[in-house]
Amino acid sequence: MWVQTRCGMERGSALALTVVLVVAVGFAAHHFWTGRAEPVRPPEVVRAAAEASPTETPGAEIVVDVSGKVRKPGIHRLPAGSRLVDALSAAGGVRPGTSTEGLNRARFLVDGEQVVVGGPAPPEPATAPGPGAAPGAPSAPVSLNTATVEQLDTLPGVGPVLAQHIVDHRTRNGGFRSVDELREVDGIGERRYADLRPLVRP
Repeated sequence: MWVQTRCGMERGSALALTVVLVVAVGFAAHHFWTGRAEPVRPPEVVRAAAEASPTETPGAEIVVDVSGKVRKPGIHRLPAGSRLVDALSAAGGVRPGTSTEGLNRARFLVDGEQVVVGGPAPPEPATAPGPGAAPGAPSAPVSLNTATVEQLDTLPGVGPVLAQHIVDHRTRNGGFRSVDELREVDGIGERRYADLRPLVRP
């Protein structure tokens, strides 16, 4: 009788131990499953922004007319901020034997401007000004976008300091789009602007 009772107790203990082990394994499995790393899907708005091309900058271009002694004269579209050397490259380069000494290839281009390669030399001061013309004034309009400090110095009422101001303004703003922008140059008032207006061009 005692032996049977003891065997029954051992079987009960083993059964209880088995139940405890099963519960422990199940708890461990549940803890492992809920703690696993899961891939996180980004929101649709973020994904759409990431898939958009970062290089889309519509309208960031200028149009220039390159003429003269170049291989491919005509209208050329260039990125905004291009320089004269970029326009020459787009036009296929200058023809053999063409001098570019009078061209500032490092200057910024302005939308809508014309670049003439191998054209006549910049106008020299007139030796005999006509009636009403200021002494020393150039015989043809001086280009505000290409003239040097020395050439601007030949204009009436423009000395070396004011000529440098004009060049500095041109460099900061990417050139002159019209003669009216000459009013924005430091040192040029309405009276001086009126004297210079017929003598210059963009």
